[in-house]
Amino acid sequence: SCVICLTNSFCKQVAFLQKLTLVLALATLVSAFGSSFQYGYNVAVVNSPALHMQRFYARVYESRNASLTDSSLTLLWSLTVSMYPLGGFFGSLMVAPLVNNLGRKGTLLFNNIFSIGPAVMMGVSEMVGSFEIIIVARFIVGICAGLSSNVVPMYLGELAPKNLRGAIGIVPQLFITVGILTAQVFGVRSILGNAESWPIMLALTGGPAVIELLLLPFFPESPRYMLIQKGDENNARKALRRLRGWEEVDEELLEMRLEEQSERAEGQLSVLRLFTFPSLRWQLLSIIFMNMGQQLSGVNAVYYYADSIFGSAGVKENDVQYVTVGTGSVNVLMTFVAVFMVEASGRKLLLLIGFGICCAACLLLTAALSLQESLHWMPYVSIACVIIYVIGHAIGPSPIPTVITTEIFRQSSRPAAFLVAGSVHWLCNFTVGLVFPFLEKGLGAYSFIIFAFICLVTLIYIWVVIPETKNTTFLEISKLFAKRNKVEIVLEAEDCELKVRGVRDHGEDLIMTF
Repeated sequence: SCVICLTNSFCKQVAFLQKLTLVLALATLVSAFGSSFQYGYNVAVVNSPALHMQRFYARVYESRNASLTDSSLTLLWSLTVSMYPLGGFFGSLMVAPLVNNLGRKGTLLFNNIFSIGPAVMMGVSEMVGSFEIIIVARFIVGICAGLSSNVVPMYLGELAPKNLRGAIGIVPQLFITVGILTAQVFGVRSILGNAESWPIMLALTGGPAVIELLLLPFFPESPRYMLIQKGDENNARKALRRLRGWEEVDEELLEMRLEEQSERAEGQLSVLRLFTFPSLRWQLLSIIFMNMGQQLSGVNAVYYYADSIFGSAGVKENDVQYVTVGTGSVNVLMTFVAVFMVEASGRKLLLLIGFGICCAACLLLTAALSLQESLHWMPYVSIACVIIYVIGHAIGPSPIPTVITTEIFRQSSRPAAFLVAGSVHWLCNFTVGLVFPFLEKGLGAYSFIIFAFICLVTLIYIWVVIPETKNTTFLEISKLFAKRNKVEIVLEAEDCELKVRGVRDHGEDLIMTF
């Protein structure tokens, strides 16, 4: 067995400040474009052609000798929108078993089944005269998004050295925003957002999946997965050498072997065990709070129903599509900026600033929408509020939670943690997609006060609980949470055994070896 002594001098040696190699950069781009891009594209793809699709729904419905009321059409459209995040929820439930058995890269390759199939279904929906095909396809492509939104950050977080982990961890979110913007551009009426071309627009989601199927096999599997979960040190070493661009990877392998000791002691954590593990209590609560705050802060209400929101704000019908594209462009730009900010300013500060901006923007938007009839210039204020909101969400709440989820859990608990985080993420996304049209009709402008309150509560939680995790190893982050979890992490220099000491509720000593 490997004996690892974590002395101060060794800790300095393993502060491997490494460069971004071509292999790591290309693996990041291929996986993010092939998977994360699709997530963003399908969030926004039904926004611009919504009117044409709803007319298709009504035409098909009435051709079956039945009249379609406005409330029934609203329900059908809400189902079309919300089936996507519902599929995402079920996709999240598949994360842990798939990544543990197929690996991170293997899961991403397998996941493309859930993209190519629905792309064909949506492409032929008008031809076969069935809106039900679209609803089912939205559910299936949601499964693809549920898997990719969790597996891509996990895969890239395990490929990246610690000094690049935050920046590379934001790249999936960057491609999500690029996917949203691409759908918004394609949705312009003169391109694909018209009565003739919307099925093509829906079908284009399969393109990135085909590219990923062709290119991703040439890149390495996660070295951590191969070493810790498969015990394949030889291939883990080869993968690290390709990713780092040099031969000397022993220091990084040593840090992984310390985690491997924990795998032998505690095994792979199931979701049930994750909820009962004392040393992970606050980490689990944190990912639940962050993902609830991220999704219930209203971001997907903005993307799913952007045209409707801008129309309510008084923007002229023909100008709405261009305002929507402008908002998507700002989203991409600010997420790109966050890639470079996250290692300099840290994760926690970006989250606090982001949620603070979102809270203020929601309150201002409420006021602007309430006063738009009495003041002719209020539509411009409403647009500014939405743009400010998008900026705030793009620099913190959108990209950072998956980065932190990767960092605050170790190899044994990471798959189960992503399953929980993804389930919360997609359930909240589903709730917003389904409820917001009715909420908007019932509360009007004041619906955004609810989002402002959620942003404020999440901000307070992050301020009190979440530690800064930039440029630290996974085991060092475990020590940051130890005090709040009422456990003690001890590094014993003689046998280099990492222990977590705590007290069970019934008073017995609890010692867990890592």
